[in-house]
Amino acid sequence: MRKNVMLIALAAIGLASCKGGFKQAEGGLLYDINVDKPGETIKTGDFMSLNLVLKTDGDSVIYSTYEQGRPVINAMPKAQQKGDIISGFALLSEGDSATFKMNIDSVFKKGQPKPPGIKGKYLIYNVKVEKVIPRGNLSEVVFQGRISEYMKAQADAVAKAEPAKLKKYADDNKLKTTTTASGLVYEISAPGSGANIAIGDTAVVNYTGKLINGKIFDSSIKEDAEKAAKANKQPIDPRRPFSPLRIAVGQGKVIKGWDEGLLLLKKGSKATFVIPSTLGWGEQGAPPMIPPFAITIFTVEVMDIVHPNPNAPKVEAPQPPTSR
Repeated sequence: MRKNVMLIALAAIGLASCKGGFKQAEGGLLYDINVDKPGETIKTGDFMSLNLVLKTDGDSVIYSTYEQGRPVINAMPKAQQKGDIISGFALLSEGDSATFKMNIDSVFKKGQPKPPGIKGKYLIYNVKVEKVIPRGNLSEVVFQGRISEYMKAQADAVAKAEPAKLKKYADDNKLKTTTTASGLVYEISAPGSGANIAIGDTAVVNYTGKLINGKIFDSSIKEDAEKAAKANKQPIDPRRPFSPLRIAVGQGKVIKGWDEGLLLLKKGSKATFVIPSTLGWGEQGAPPMIPPFAITIFTVEVMDIVHPNPNAPKVEAPQPPTSR
């Protein structure tokens, strides 16, 4: 960012002296700009893409876009109050990185309880500005077009990098995998017996799903679910029954990677599916546990296969009303 612009901006918000390497802005926000690139600072309405890590001053991480696999993407909002984190973003330009400290008591007002696990005096944001698209005097069509171009380029970059990530995961975990034409990577560790699951069958399976970093996000197995709950610092729903999942195969009831992978298995089969995002939850993800463009890994065991009853009465599709 331009140094003269910064000096004017800092003077305008009444900066105080340094506090252990940090400067103080109006409202009590403490900040330390680690990387200072030339360029205009972010303005209200600009498009911004930020990577950030939010943690307590005891280094307990509350949220990380790096773990989520995607930066925060949003239009720059107006600051709601002096000293909030938005006013901190306004000090930065594209390519900058900074650390901000916010007094916890100013974030959680009197009478508003702090979330579990938040202790200490400060919330700390480590922020890196990946991209800024200035709103300026651009028409809405041109502005949105530039955003779309940027988003497409990011999606293309993720897609291009995905095959190498799939291979690395398989290599690191010593999996002897096969890759299908669609991109599903799988290993069958126990072949099972009998005929393969067919479209229309109901597969009864136990499973555990995790991200490529090893973080479990769901499981039908109580022990794995308890392990995930402890790691994620979240309680298990006491109403949830831990039992095999029943899946109508080939009906689009589950992600494409499951519909395809289950057709490779028999009763008693055990397998690992390494599922690319295109066969999983895609660019949207499944917040909060599954980020956009996530590679997901499932270990599955087929407990049973229920075949459709050929003698079951067929349900006729409803006919459109006839005109009179």
